Amino acid sequence: RCFYDQKILQKTFGEWKEWWSVCREGKLSLRADNHYRHLLCNLVFKAWRAYVSQQQGKRNKYYVAEAHAKKQNLLRTWQCWLVYVDVQRTKRGMQSAALAFRERSCLRISWAVWRRHYQSCTGHKMNVLALQHWAQSLQFRAWLQWQELYLYNQNNKQKETRAVTHNWHRQLKRCMEAWLGYVNLHKTKKLQTELAQEHHRSRIVRWCFSSWRLSWECRRRMHAHQKDMEKLAARIALRRVFVHWKHYVVLCVEETRQRELAEKHYRHHLLVLQKFWNCWKSRL
Repeated sequence: RCFYDQKILQKTFGEWKEWWSVCREGKLSLRADNHYRHLLCNLVFKAWRAYVSQQQGKRNKYYVAEAHAKKQNLLRTWQCWLVYVDVQRTKRGMQSAALAFRERSCLRISWAVWRRHYQSCTGHKMNVLALQHWAQSLQFRAWLQWQELYLYNQNNKQKETRAVTHNWHRQLKRCMEAWLGYVNLHKTKKLQTELAQEHHRSRIVRWCFSSWRLSWECRRRMHAHQKDMEKLAARIALRRVFVHWKHYVVLCVEETRQRELAEKHYRHHLLVLQKFWNCWKSRL
């Protein structure tokens, strides 16, 4: 009995040790799965953070380059405008000097002509010439004033045109900056939406795979259970057929035995009748 109890304890301890090792392996596998998932999440987060920092660096470099390009374009435009203003001032000074020189030369020529006519002609003719010269000088001065007014109006129109063009360029620049900001924001939102959709798609795929796996395991178990039930039903049916066949064989054996007994009894009855018949005949 002590040896039997010791063997029972050894078997129980062996089974408990196997169960404990199986449970420990399951816990270790769960810890390994959790560590693997944590490592994957950490790697994905590091890659996403590196990608975000890279995109931020690219965006900052793009902003710095765009600001430098704008400053360079504005500096070139300002230098060209200064050169244009200097050229216009030089042209305007040269035109004023030419007009003054032309006026002086015209007056000098007219004065010389008038003096010659005054010396050669009479007073009436000189008066007529003086009146004509005075009219020409007035007409020339009026033409000069009209020319100066025309140039002044043209200069004002050019300044207005340049101011309108500059204002239009500034508005176009603001619209372009706003549009670029909107495009960058839309790209960022689109990228975040795509990342969220990809994460949601991966979660759905994982959930569908786990659901399919559970359903497959359930179906496999049900199929195995159904096969076991079919085997058990086949065994039960075979056992019932064997029992029925055994009962049929017993009945057939019993019927054969009864038939043999009946034939034996019938033969015995015939033998008795024959014996009595022979006795009756002998007596008769």
